[in-house]
Amino acid sequence: MFAKPVSGRTTAAAEGDVVVLLIGLRINRFWAVHHWLPALVSMFRMLRELARDGDIGLLARVLLTASPRTYYVVQYWESKEQLYAYASSPAMLHHRVWAITNRMERKGRVRGHVGLWHETYVVPEGSYESIYLDMPPFGLARAHGQAPVERRGRTARDRFGYRSTKATGKTG
Repeated sequence: MFAKPVSGRTTAAAEGDVVVLLIGLRINRFWAVHHWLPALVSMFRMLRELARDGDIGLLARVLLTASPRTYYVVQYWESKEQLYAYASSPAMLHHRVWAITNRMERKGRVRGHVGLWHETYVVPEGSYESIYLDMPPFGLARAHGQAPVERRGRTARDRFGYRSTKATGKTG
């Protein structure tokens, strides 16, 4: 459960495009527990569902809080196609929960007690970089593995400039 730190400087071993989803909720009215608690519970149920099946495409996730009202998850996906497939699959919990939310909204039963949001980014290689000092695999490095920083460059400029064989098509 508690990962050991990797000594020294490392970077994420990501190659090619990186898909990042930020998704969360904001409790607008604390007293409306019957509105926000089901949403919060659903969020954790979806994370369990994703963790059970490694073929869905979720590589890693980080749970965060921005305030006592706002909770969110940073998710790293193999591809936007796999993210779309999960989100739209009738067999998966996300599809069912969103259908219930949409029905409630159409009936006027959503009253602003809880806010839901997500942002999705497809980040091309050369538009991201990372560095970790004495850290266990975290974030992008947890999703794609860690590499010695020297492999990608000691400076942020070097790491931004790194191009994998996946991106260049060159081997060896």
